[in-house]
Amino acid sequence: MKVLQISVQRYMRDTAEPVMLSEASDLKSFGFFQRPTAQQLLNAFSKIVVKRIAPGQRITVEVEGMAEYQVHTYVRTDGLAGTLTADKEYPTRVAFAVLNELLDDFAAEPQMRGWENEVRNDAYAGWPTLQQKIVSCQDPASFDKILRIQNDLNSTQQVLTQTIDNLLERGEKLDDLVQRSDELSATSKQFYKQAKKTNSCCTIS
Repeated sequence: MKVLQISVQRYMRDTAEPVMLSEASDLKSFGFFQRPTAQQLLNAFSKIVVKRIAPGQRITVEVEGMAEYQVHTYVRTDGLAGTLTADKEYPTRVAFAVLNELLDDFAAEPQMRGWENEVRNDAYAGWPTLQQKIVSCQDPASFDKILRIQNDLNSTQQVLTQTIDNLLERGEKLDDLVQRSDELSATSKQFYKQAKKTNSCCTIS
């Protein structure tokens, strides 16, 4: 089991795209020269999903071109959102428990005051709690034991699982969104286009 990325975002529909407040990635399993491209694609896909989820919703999305990975996403009613991108073996209950805890911690920290008005990507880059979480959540078994003791999983029973195609609005295509993205380099766009043919965009070699 592998977690590639966890992100904290802000989306209140007052910006064209979600704002990536902070993110942490574990890309050691990728080749050195693949990592920048993988990072850009992870960022882009997570924003595409966050933008299309209703406030208060939890959803797990399979994204075409990401092979065996899923984007677990939770958008709170206050506009704070979290994503956890992991392989399909990663337990859904653990993924959403991680996100619940992470977003609560973020909102509670005094230095995060004003996030509701933040429009800069990476405004809280390097947040220590997030950097620690990307390491600790690689072992879902240890986290799951805590969950069973707390028995606080009722909220995760309403998780939906969809493909990215089902999430997109009528007439939208993922290929078009990728090509129009200002956050993806030409190299990343070409890489996605080629990798999609083999469904190996984010496959660990």
